[in-house]
Amino acid sequence: MFFGKNDHLVGLDIGSKVVKAGEIIASKKGFSLKKFGMLQLSPGTIEEGAIKDPENAAACIRELFQMHRIKSRNVAISIGGYSVIVKNIVTQSMSEDDLQDTIHIEAEQYIPFDINDVNLDFLILGEADTSPNQMNVLLIAVKKEIVSDYVNLIKLAGLNPCIIDVDAFALQNIYEINYDVRSQNVALIDIGASKTSLNILKAGNSAFIRDVSLGCSQINHRIMSETGCDFLQAEKIKLGQPTDTISAENIKAIEADAVSGWCAEIRRALDFFYSNYPDDAIGQVILSGGGANIPSFRETLSTQTSIEVTTIDPFQRILKNDDKNDTDYLSEVAPQAAICLGLALRRVNDK
Repeated sequence: MFFGKNDHLVGLDIGSKVVKAGEIIASKKGFSLKKFGMLQLSPGTIEEGAIKDPENAAACIRELFQMHRIKSRNVAISIGGYSVIVKNIVTQSMSEDDLQDTIHIEAEQYIPFDINDVNLDFLILGEADTSPNQMNVLLIAVKKEIVSDYVNLIKLAGLNPCIIDVDAFALQNIYEINYDVRSQNVALIDIGASKTSLNILKAGNSAFIRDVSLGCSQINHRIMSETGCDFLQAEKIKLGQPTDTISAENIKAIEADAVSGWCAEIRRALDFFYSNYPDDAIGQVILSGGGANIPSFRETLSTQTSIEVTTIDPFQRILKNDDKNDTDYLSEVAPQAAICLGLALRRVNDK
């Protein structure tokens, strides 16, 4: 099925450091990129998924839409981090309507929050391997407070929030469009500024999802500590701007320390998957987010896991419209665009 005129949504990825917006047009010929842009937030506007300065964030979103002449007001956003819980659970086989009536009872044993404080959703994955009378269900819980904060932010920016997704699922959306999803088990890992999202796909379905509070801003904060500079200057130093305040060797050591922590957390997640699926192997790790651009991270992770590690190409099967978009720029920021473009694939009233 393809987008209809009234189904169109703008993907809006609101990170702790950068806001990204993208539009994808679909037709019988396939998918093509209409618009994509990103704009940096002021430091402290959003921290670890919590909106600290909604007025500033809304102004940044409005500016981004104006810069790229994005006219559509309907958006799809996503949430991740500690406020989101995603669990694979097993329940007695029943219809979707019946599960809708009982999901709160089923969820209470899995959710570490007061069940009255969360919004619940689910997806029936199919019959359980262990019993024909049971089924596998993907359970999603998000704190109501966080949902309310993001809805209010989008409305403050003058937009209409149509869909609230989960970061890991948005990443899966763009992966499924561009790759052969059932050829092997794959770990999708997005390293953002302050959060890492991991989604392991087994036979095309999410088998394990985890978000951890690790990301590229760790490097910035270490540089700030060493030099006394502000966050924006630390970002420039991290990206290679010459400076007399810190040596290249020290920057490399800071980066290596951060990469070591990321790899350790990822190995723990992979070990958990292997403990639950001892007969399965993960054939490939696909990275996205700003961390995907760090060569030492890709190399270290591949060495430590003995798995092929590559960087996602969210435009692999999406036409970039060379006459309308700066293709060199899109190639440069491609890993960072993945979640945004995954959101841009959503439609009004999607499940």
